[in-house]
Amino acid sequence: MAYEDLSNEIIADVGGKDNVVSVVHCTTRLRFKLKDMKKANDDKLKATDGVISVVKSGGQYQVVIGNNVADVYDTLVKVGGFSGGGSVSATATDNSNMSLADRFIDLISSIFNPLLGAMCAGGMIKGFNAMFLAFGWLSATSGTYVILNAIGDSLFYFLPIILGISSAKKFGINTYLGATIGAALCYPSIVAMTGSKTALYTVFKGTFLEAPVHMTFLGIPVISMNYTSSVIPIIIAVWFASKVQKVARKIVPDVVKTFLVPFIVLLITVPVTFLVIGPVATWLGNGVAEIVSAIYNFSPVIAGILMGAFWQVFVIFGVHWGFVAVMMTNIAAMGFDPIIGLSFAASFAQTGVVLAMIFQTKDEKTRSLAIPAFVSGIFGVTEPAIYGLTLPRKKPFILSCIASAVGGGLIGLFGTKTYIMAGMGIFAIPCAMGKNGIDMGVYGLMIGMAVAIILGFILQMLLGKKSVDENLAEQTAGSAATNSSADSAAVKPEASSNKEEKLTAPLTGQVVALSQVKDEVFSSGSMGKGIAIEPQEGGVCSPLDGKVVMVFPTGHAIGLKSNNGAEVMIHIGMDTVELDGKGFTTLVKKDQKVKKGEPLINFDLEAVKKAGFETTTPVVVTNSNNYHEVNAVANGTITIGDALLDLK
Repeated sequence: MAYEDLSNEIIADVGGKDNVVSVVHCTTRLRFKLKDMKKANDDKLKATDGVISVVKSGGQYQVVIGNNVADVYDTLVKVGGFSGGGSVSATATDNSNMSLADRFIDLISSIFNPLLGAMCAGGMIKGFNAMFLAFGWLSATSGTYVILNAIGDSLFYFLPIILGISSAKKFGINTYLGATIGAALCYPSIVAMTGSKTALYTVFKGTFLEAPVHMTFLGIPVISMNYTSSVIPIIIAVWFASKVQKVARKIVPDVVKTFLVPFIVLLITVPVTFLVIGPVATWLGNGVAEIVSAIYNFSPVIAGILMGAFWQVFVIFGVHWGFVAVMMTNIAAMGFDPIIGLSFAASFAQTGVVLAMIFQTKDEKTRSLAIPAFVSGIFGVTEPAIYGLTLPRKKPFILSCIASAVGGGLIGLFGTKTYIMAGMGIFAIPCAMGKNGIDMGVYGLMIGMAVAIILGFILQMLLGKKSVDENLAEQTAGSAATNSSADSAAVKPEASSNKEEKLTAPLTGQVVALSQVKDEVFSSGSMGKGIAIEPQEGGVCSPLDGKVVMVFPTGHAIGLKSNNGAEVMIHIGMDTVELDGKGFTTLVKKDQKVKKGEPLINFDLEAVKKAGFETTTPVVVTNSNNYHEVNAVANGTITIGDALLDLK
């Protein structure tokens, strides 16, 4: 709420949403391009709690926030409803220090987050409708069942269209283009063709890549795949479309861009998706299914453990459909399938973890997502739990995979087989009933499910609590920092003093008083006390022993925290964020430990000067109020490692 209130005040005081052309952010400030700067209320903004200062420079209206600028920016874009996410480029989000796995999780989570409410609702309706059918309260041909099924299943059936919209927003293309690409994958005549028993011919016959061809595109065979309810093909397709759009915008004249760029994007992307992207994703699923089948023949227990551990990962990548094809083939050939049942513990493991999170969370928003996700998970619909709760927090997702592995191993141990296509979750139990009715295979399935949900609950309660409200804790801390960054009538706790410490020079150059820096945010001391250096060489080294707490993607600024608690920002030049990283090379990562004198950033000093930017570099102690004195102990020319600031 603190960020929402602050964002609303900022939008109002820059002249309202209609006065904003675009807004991005750098390390400390929101950078607006306004239609009319005269409409902005400078004095009111400067007096706003959470705003440090206001600067007008380079055609930008800059609202200085401080260290919490990224959080304020995210909220401001949402409450302001700025199209395209506020005209944000990829460099506006610091993901330079994220691992490949973290980037993937961030990508999937951000694409699925807008869908969570509808997914929870659809999952619950699907589950209850399956229950009504199983109990004989409704028949599959009744109008009530058909309409309820349409409500519950429509989002999942047309998932490529829905994901096309959210993926388009993530990758920066028109949302209607994303929806159109997804709609092509679900087009009725194409879906009907994939289900046809007649085909022109079959490719890769006799291998797991075997697939029918019902049509060709410009003479090229189109491998028939069913993409309804699929995930990965549409995400990759929209990503590919964003690359095509980028090229098209460069070569298409401005006068015809409005219609010719979308024309090119669709004409290239959709055929490539049917010809390459979709089949490759499906083949990947079939390949994984073949490997698991081979492992099952070697050891059902090992196969169950692996299937349980990785099933949810298969779901995320959309390759789980390969197992469905294997199941249908096995049932047709042998009358049963031993593979798919190994995955039935996964939804219960997820559900057990989510149940624990309901008890652990103090955040009402998290609880409001967790309760319906728990209900839909009981009925086998786990997407709301995966994308909305466990995957973004990572540890709960891993714990659910562990619990699922144990449950899957037990199902394999009891030799459970599936004989029919049945429901999901608790309604998967009837599919294990063969000629012998309720035998040990059925009991084994129920035991595996029960163990998975109980173990998931226990593991989350014991090992996953800290991760549940981790983001909430960060937001609370950020809100407190925002509220304390400007004068406020609220009561503020007294700042505790840090230990005395000496900082060394991070650059070689000429010492400049902070008050002489040509940026009033730094010169006024709003960001903290310190000193500035006019660099003579293009290298920045650590002035302290500690760790890196912030590395901006463009490389023009870095935040450090010493082992004794000093928080230091080094900002190379003025407005150098506009160089978009050109000439800057970051040598360290966020959370990396550093020693005094260790290289942090290299930059092309002459290139920055030629671009017309000031190179004076402030070195600021952003938590100066935690010290009685911050004294400069250097003057004239200094080199890296010389004494610079004395913190008392």
